[in-house]
Amino acid sequence: MNWAQMYDCQGDVDRVPELLTRLERKDDAEAWEELDLRLVLEHSMVFPASFAALPRLVRLAQRNARARSLAAAIARCAAGSHGCDALLVGCADAFAELRDVLDRHLRSRPGDYLVTFLGLLAVEGQYHWSAALGDFADDFYEVACPHCAEAVTIAIGGYGRYSAIRDWNLGDVDRRDLRPASPADLSGTGRGMHEKCVRDGQAALAEGITYLFGRAECPRCASVFHVADEYASANCPVIPAYDPAWERDAAEDLRRDA
Repeated sequence: MNWAQMYDCQGDVDRVPELLTRLERKDDAEAWEELDLRLVLEHSMVFPASFAALPRLVRLAQRNARARSLAAAIARCAAGSHGCDALLVGCADAFAELRDVLDRHLRSRPGDYLVTFLGLLAVEGQYHWSAALGDFADDFYEVACPHCAEAVTIAIGGYGRYSAIRDWNLGDVDRRDLRPASPADLSGTGRGMHEKCVRDGQAALAEGITYLFGRAECPRCASVFHVADEYASANCPVIPAYDPAWERDAAEDLRRDA
């Protein structure tokens, strides 16, 4: 790894490898705190050092909860505008290993189940669900009706399970009950998400997923559509392919800033 190009959120290229070496020798709360701040900024931004650190973090994650949490946080930010697509492509092996680590943790039914589940979705490339999925206590999704283009609010939670037109003065009006999918009819991503939640005894999440991957009626035109399909088509990010020019551009940027 050429750390000379791998700057962190403070622009440093040497501090992250120093911290990783320190943590590989001995667990250190202060070092973890500093590493968190350098690799993930405001829970949403990552940097070249974040992806460069990922393989070593994943190795530590086999036995360390802080490493597991930080690696998952980096994965959840991987679809953002970070300019590190070449490094992201190079993390395929680390992502595969991290997937196993997170899935094993989920099987233990931990207190941080939802956060870990969201991290696993990101590792599996389901960035839109990783960013949007809640615990279905109070979840709302905005979609466009594929037939009339009306903005439709989808509610799944304590307020109900419905489609509606959102009026900022009146609230959600003209509500229509959602039509949940039968677990037996789920396929692809929805099936995988549901099966994990059932396996791990997460009944509320499993039930919410049947509504999320079910159907809704548009209050304007009365057409029926699949909620997850419309949400994914509008929110699923496109991850660019590897571009070797990135490394040359990054090196030039560093020389210019030096």
